Order: sequence, then C-alpha cells, then structure tokens
Amino acid sequence: MACCCLTRRHFLASTAAGSVLSLSGCVGAPPAMVSSSEVESMGLRAWSELRAQQPLSRDAGFQSSATQVSRRLLTHLGEPTGAWEVQVFASPEINAFALPGRKIGVYEGMFRVARTPDQLAAVIGHEIGHLLANHPQERISAEVATETGLRLIGGMLGASNVGNADVITAALGLGAQVGLLLPYSRNQELEADEFGVRAMVGAGYEGRQAITLWQQMELAGGARSPEFLATHPAPAARIGAMERLLATLPA
Repeated sequence: MACCCLTRRHFLASTAAGSVLSLSGCVGAPPAMVSSSEVESMGLRAWSELRAQQPLSRDAGFQSSATQVSRRLLTHLGEPTGAWEVQVFASPEINAFALPGRKIGVYEGMFRVARTPDQLAAVIGHEIGHLLANHPQERISAEVATETGLRLIGGMLGASNVGNADVITAALGLGAQVGLLLPYSRNQELEADEFGVRAMVGAGYEGRQAITLWQQMELAGGARSPEFLATHPAPAARIGAMERLLATLPA
C-alpha cells in the first residue's frame, strides 16, 4: 500500500520513473528499456533475498486471511492462483509490497489497519494491480533512461569545459526527481488504487471499505512530507479519487 519494504526499497530504488531526455513533460509509461523476463528475474532474486532475511509471520490467522483474500481476487481476475505467492512477514511495519514474478508480501503491522477481509482486499488488490499494470518494468525502464540521460549531459558539459559541470548535473538530477520521478510514482499508486477497488468490488467485497482503510492509514501515518515531494499521494488525495471512482461503479 505504501508499497515499500526493505528489499523493495532496494529493488525499487532503481525503478522510480522519469527521464531527463526522453520523458520530459511526459507522465505516460516510459519506453521499455529492459525486458519483462529481466524484470521478473530481478524480482525473484529480491524475493529470495527477503525470504532469507525476513521471517514469515507465525500468526496462522494472518496468513489464512491473506491467502483467502488473494485467491478470491485472483480468481475474479482470471489469474492462476497457483502461480502467485502471497506471504505475511513478521514485522510491525504497516506496509505491503509486490515484486515481479507474482510475489506479494504483507507485513503483520498492516493487519492493525486492514481490520476486515474487505480492507485487506483493498491492500492486496492494489499490489496485484502494480504487477498486472507492469509498473516495476516501467519504473526500471525509466530509471535506466534517467541515468543514461544524466551521464550524457554530464559528459557534454565536461567536454565543453563548462564550469561547475558536476553541480549542474546534480541539479538536473534533483529536477528529474521532483519534476518527473515522484509524480510518475504517484500516478502509478493512483492507478493501482483504482485497479484494487475495481478488483475488490468485482470479487464481491465492499468497495467503500477501501475508503475506511485509507482513513485508518491516515490516522496511523503520523507526519508526512509535502505531497509534491512524496512518492505516494496523500491519503486525502487517494480517498478523493476512490470516492469519485466508487460513484461510477454499481452499488
């Protein structure tokens, strides 16, 4: 949901979206600069590392809930449930994440906020949405484009003997992050939110429970940085988008 974990931070630190050269002014998907098979291999390696470092939850109730909810959502979506792995990890962090290779993790802390199967469906549906929308591949491709662009700009400035070339290149990197990388990430989060709500409603869950979930997430979140410097939309923005979406869906 907040969509981070220790391994996912490392994995998606290189998958923030944006490109100084080819994506300037663009909020759509970047060109694919890595193959889906490469992205899946990266995700599976990250998942294997996480499993080796982070113990699974011993709470059978948490794992049973995650399994049942994910299977119901995946069945509705026409996805082969046996091809997906959903695990609950022993951590108090209020978080969940998705990795390429059809891997989804939920931290025990999330169950303090997602208190019902309907609310958990919003969490897991969101993570399924990231993977089915190819968000990891888009983020990695964009990061490759960004790094390539900044290297080219730095090389040109250095070859032209421009003063403070390293400072200018660093400033361009900051501009890419604030102007392109973070907004694109927020767009992905909103897209995954919409997917999750549609999936949970289609699977027979109560869609308005996604609103309740984010109200509870906002209460649990504490102080936040300004939205324009955050990788995720503010809870109020997400709730507003979900309200508008639910108004268009059958009751």
